[in-house]
Formats: sequence, C-alpha cells, structure tokens
Amino acid sequence: MSRTTDPVVIIGAGQAGGWVALTIRQLQPDREVVLIGEEDHPPYERPPLSKEVLSGKTAPESTYLKPLDFYAENRIELRLKTTASGIDRDLKQVRLSDGACLAYGTLVLATGMRPRPLSVPGGDHPRVRALRAMADLPEIRGHLTSGRRIVAIGAGFIGLEVAAVAVTAGCTVTVIEAAHHPLGRVVAPEVGRAMAARHERRGISFRYGASVASISDIDGQAAVHLADGETILADLVLCGIGGIPNDDLARSAGLECDNGILVDEAGRTSDPLIYAVGDVCSQWSIALGRRIRLESWQNAQNQAIAVGRHIGGAPRPYTDLPWFWTDQYEDNFQIIGAPERWERIIWRGSPEDDRFTAIYMDGNRIVAGNTLNNARDIRPLKQMILEGTPVDDALLRDTSTPLQKLQKKQAA
Repeated sequence: MSRTTDPVVIIGAGQAGGWVALTIRQLQPDREVVLIGEEDHPPYERPPLSKEVLSGKTAPESTYLKPLDFYAENRIELRLKTTASGIDRDLKQVRLSDGACLAYGTLVLATGMRPRPLSVPGGDHPRVRALRAMADLPEIRGHLTSGRRIVAIGAGFIGLEVAAVAVTAGCTVTVIEAAHHPLGRVVAPEVGRAMAARHERRGISFRYGASVASISDIDGQAAVHLADGETILADLVLCGIGGIPNDDLARSAGLECDNGILVDEAGRTSDPLIYAVGDVCSQWSIALGRRIRLESWQNAQNQAIAVGRHIGGAPRPYTDLPWFWTDQYEDNFQIIGAPERWERIIWRGSPEDDRFTAIYMDGNRIVAGNTLNNARDIRPLKQMILEGTPVDDALLRDTSTPLQKLQKKQAA
C-alpha cells in the first residue's frame, strides 16, 4: 500500500483534528480519512465558548468548522462519541472504545488537553466547574444571572473572559490569582495591571498572591477558603488554572513525551508514521528556535493545516510566530510572540488608554508585542520580530508614524 493512499486515522475531532482532515481531503480527494471524536459534536472552535456562546450572543453550532453533513458528503468518516483505548504500532492498528480496531497507514494524535483540576480538599464540590467543551456550558451559563456570586480561580484568558461575561450579566465577581497580576504566563506585569484595571472599573475584585486552601459547602453554596484565612461564598466557582496535555495514549504506545507529545518541525512524533497536532504536542518552533507547547486557536488551526499538507504530499514549513487573542467586554487584546526574556516595554499610548500597543524589547530588537483595541499593529510587529531588524526606542514611541510604515522603512 502506498504511503500516499494509505488510510489516515485521526484521534481527536477538535479544531486541530478537524483541520488535518479537511486539509488532507482538499489535497487528496480519494484518500481514506477517519476522524474519531469523544464528543457528540463535529469539530468546532473552542475560544467562542467562553465569550460569544457563553453570553448567548451566538449559537453553539456557529463554532462548527463545517456542518455535520459536510463530512459524509466529502467522505470523511466521522466517528463521534468514540475514544481510542490503545495503539498497536507493530500491527498499525488503533483500538477503539466500542471494541473495533482500525488499521492505519498514517496516524494523527489530536487529543488536546484537559483542564487542570483544583487539587484541594473540596475541589470536587458540585459548584466547582471548568469550561473546556460544549457540555460544560449549560451548568455554567445557568449561574450567570443577576445577583449571583461568581469566583474565578485563575486570571488567565478563560478566567477573565468568564468574569467579563458574568459581571456584564449582573453577577458579583471575584478573581483569585496566585501571581501578582493577571495573564502572568503571557504578558509583562505592567500590561497585566493595565488589563486588570479595566475589569476593576466594571466592579470585579481581584485577590493577588492568593491560593485556595479548601472548599466547603454552606447551604449548597461553595465556600472558598483562601490560605490567608479569607472565605468567599460562591454560587459558581470557575476553575481556570491551566491545562494538562492528553498524552496518555501516546505514552502507553511508547512515543516520546515531555509536557506533551514531542514532535519535530513537521509534526512527526518519534514514530515516523504518527503525527501529533494542537494542544497536546510540544513542537520545535522554527520561528522561536526552541521547543514549545501552545494552547491557542492559531496553533490548533495553522499547525494542523501544516501537518495535513505534509501528510497530503504538499509540505510547507510551519513558521508561524505564536499569536494569541482575547475579547473581554468591547475590548480586543492580542499577543504576538512568546519571548523567554525582555529588558523593557516601549508604550505606544498609555496603559490607561482605551487603545495602546506595548512592545517588548531585548537590546534594540523587538521580541513580542501586545495590543489593546489596536489590532493593526500586530502584522508590522510580527514582521519586525521575524526580521530581527534593530529599531530605536524613540522611533517606536512616535505614534505619529504608523508601525506599518516604520516596519517598511526599517526593512529597507
């Protein structure tokens, strides 16, 4: 059997798995493609769940990559409510939860990640929830009504997005964060504080440098006990403290893993017949020159397309620079780059403004950027990061010159 016509089996029917299947089908109309998903929905994008879908502005079905009928019409075998229980690399077979065995020529692991549980006494209280999948929405949405008390543990994207939806709905919201500013894993402290101020003006309270000691029940509500002795009552506790890659299946098959499934720049695992994509994999980044595991919409789509092209016989290097975004209230906040270090922040605008750009500098080179309601700056920032062109601080601060014009001038 030819490697270009053998069956492709994709374990995980999320955004990444879906894009692998769609890309292969576009390149190879006749190749057998099987897509296995544990949910009862076709592949969908997760970011809107904590924003437009949670608030009720858009329907859950609007997040589908393609309508359900598309897969049968395009001969992509979609097996929903099914999981994989094992991989036999010698026989090139996948064992499924329904007892079936599937032969593969190429296997793709798109098993994603799961929310990190709150490992404290009472962390399994029924009012403690995480938001990862569509099935999580009804219980969380049911508590987002006026007068309810919401506690978000973790001031990352999920925690802040749900907090924004909750306070807009009239809830009293408290955010508990172990670090001393929000978004601590992805932005500088001064940028995080600028974002926190926007939430505080809406009435959200923050507890920084705080940790949850335990959770108990008081008349059906969750009593969140902090290590400093404070207790906060909540109708709902939203836990957003990071994710754990679902690499158990890969580990049991003997694939190399370290904070996710290790893959090369093409997405191949330590077995050349098996690829991994999306949140579950740790990939060598051409743009960054180091290995990184990304939990982002951009990576779930673009890396999956690159892997699909590689399997489909039309490879292109995956050279994307990490890019993240979040919508909170009417604000759009974006991040380009993922630096390990920087020396200073150059501001275009002020942290107090409704629109600004924060530029991360290492020496005389840009290594990352953040924009608030200023998305047009992302593209020139990306180019200047990738080009590594030296640029003067004074030029960057000069808002009379658009960054796009400055980028072209520096490149010349």
